[in-house]
Amino acid sequence: MTWINDPTTWPFLVLLLSVILVVFLITKAKFHPFIALILAAIFVGFLTPELPTTVMGEHAWVTAVELPMVEFGIVAGKIAWVIALAAVIGAAMMESGAAAKIVNVLLQTMGEKRAAFALVIAGFILSIPVFLDTVFFLLIPLGITLAQKTGKNFVLYVVAIGGGGVITHSLVPPTPGPLIMAETMQLDLGLVIVFGLLAGIIPAIAVILTGKWQNRTFDIPLRVASNPQKPIQRPPSLLLSLLPIVLPLIMISLASVVAAFGENVPAWVALQGNKNIAMTVGTLLALYIWARAQGLTARELWEGVSRPLEIGGLIILITSAGGAYGAMIGHSGIGDAIKNATEGFQVHYIVLAWLIAAVFKTAQGSGTVAMISAASIMAAIVGTDVELPYHPIYLLLAMGFGSLFISWMNDSGFWVVSKMSGFSEKEGLQTWTLVLAVIGLVGLAQVLIVAKLFPMI
Repeated sequence: MTWINDPTTWPFLVLLLSVILVVFLITKAKFHPFIALILAAIFVGFLTPELPTTVMGEHAWVTAVELPMVEFGIVAGKIAWVIALAAVIGAAMMESGAAAKIVNVLLQTMGEKRAAFALVIAGFILSIPVFLDTVFFLLIPLGITLAQKTGKNFVLYVVAIGGGGVITHSLVPPTPGPLIMAETMQLDLGLVIVFGLLAGIIPAIAVILTGKWQNRTFDIPLRVASNPQKPIQRPPSLLLSLLPIVLPLIMISLASVVAAFGENVPAWVALQGNKNIAMTVGTLLALYIWARAQGLTARELWEGVSRPLEIGGLIILITSAGGAYGAMIGHSGIGDAIKNATEGFQVHYIVLAWLIAAVFKTAQGSGTVAMISAASIMAAIVGTDVELPYHPIYLLLAMGFGSLFISWMNDSGFWVVSKMSGFSEKEGLQTWTLVLAVIGLVGLAQVLIVAKLFPMI
């Protein structure tokens, strides 16, 4: 049994078996992802010969159970407040009419001929603080209404809505995947936000071009009707609607810019740029807009907040469990094993990061789990002793794009888009799966080129 202690091969087997377990539990046994990921983390602990002695004085098997719980708590402590507030901001923007205001202004400004561009931009903006499924629920009635009015372009509108939303969902904090990747890779959050937004522009254009081709190629009729939106007493202005999204991003990015151009960051700049403070400010604004728009009392407002907090709590559980699983994979020695296996070979870490995320996504369906797992593995690989010829932000972007490849029947997003759009499974593969694959590949090519031209080191 000495092969169990072989650091060159055993970690690969541990990784393979744990991935098979996650895929089986989620897709076949229908376990909740939170339960599946915690069990997988414990499974990795039992198969890892040497674990950190976090649980001092206990048996190794007890450590295999306790360490994943410790890692779960560490991840939750880093992201729970931010994700919970992002859920509240998303609900407030939906209920106050702020999200609808942004979309309607975009459509009015850009006109019917450029409606697809307006929907891409709307999805791109709204998916920063609002979860992707919620953004699609909000925007798909507008796509249906436009298709009913014009009698064309329904496939284009669906692709534009979903494609625009999924880009920032995978690249820009405070959505859970990018947030955890930034924490795991120890990257400045403001830098991640700025680069995530910039990196999403070319893939967003690719969404429009792909959607136009799909619209011409696939004859998919409109089968669903739009539901009328409930009226808002005092809908907010465009500026007020944008503030809960834009202000936290500006606050976080300002601190990063000051840090980049000066050694000493003033205390007040660091404080206002802290992600927890910035998101708190955005949440207070969003709650004010919500209460003002619907004339809510304080009691009614906080009753309304309970539902998004429940949703946010579920996301926190899943994300933190994914972080625990990823951390246990890191403890298994996979980083050193990959280094040893590729010694003497010219490994491109950007491509490797993309591939790891893509394999995890294709296998188990969740883009968030794919990003978290890939980030843990890449952090273990590059560590502190690998000198990259480019800034590690490019690894994060590569993992974000890899987490989009491939979305199919094991991905909840596939079913949300297909069912809400009235698509069959085949039509979902022809539209949603294809456009996400295009985004993933275009994103990878872009990251490789930009990292070569602007390594930032």
